[in-house]
Amino acid sequence: MGVRISLPVQESNSTMNLKSFVLESYDEMKNKVTWPKFSFLQNSAVLVLVASLIFALFIGVVDLGFENIMTWFYDLF
Repeated sequence: MGVRISLPVQESNSTMNLKSFVLESYDEMKNKVTWPKFSFLQNSAVLVLVASLIFALFIGVVDLGFENIMTWFYDLF
């Protein structure tokens, strides 16, 4: 049988790992992420607002219709 050699185990310093994680995360967010322009975000927000209002109106009309149908149905009995 041969001699078995194991690699040295590196002891992890949790404080150093946390610090390097935060620094690397900040660097990535600052230099590597492509952020959208503010005008694009405004247009997207307006689109979401309008779509939400249209959807809410649609759900309101459907709810009103079901309410009228159920009222009519219960008045039969």
